[in-house]
Amino acid sequence: MSALVARFAAVAAGLWAGILLCIAAIATPAAFAALASADAGRVVARVFMQEAYLSLGVAVVLFVIERQRSRHVAAVGAGSVFSANLMLLLGTLFCTVAGYFAVQPMMAAARAGQGSASFMTLHAISLGFFALKGLLVLALAWRLAGVRTAATTS
Repeated sequence: MSALVARFAAVAAGLWAGILLCIAAIATPAAFAALASADAGRVVARVFMQEAYLSLGVAVVLFVIERQRSRHVAAVGAGSVFSANLMLLLGTLFCTVAGYFAVQPMMAAARAGQGSASFMTLHAISLGFFALKGLLVLALAWRLAGVRTAATTS
């Protein structure tokens, strides 16, 4: 993997982690502090929708880059084609799909009085997926920064 591609992957993962932290620490609390609860809920729902699609896109791009890197590493006999970074990316994809595309529709149904799970239970599950995704992305950014450093020093 070229040094430029390694740097791009590290920067992309770092920016992705920053976006997730910004949503969790700034955007969501600010919306609920400044707006009525129903309005804040709509704003935050829109933010999470945009974040979910962004996460899918970034994860796929990084997956392609990491897949090429792991194939190269395996070809020279220095590792496996299924690297820890690929597992982190698959974990982020799972958290995004499960947390947004599966749990969010169930939350809308719970708000309307349908379904067996309560809104708060589903909200906690969704929050758990988002927090886990944030930790996985932080770990990925940390690991990719190490790969970038190793690529530029050799």
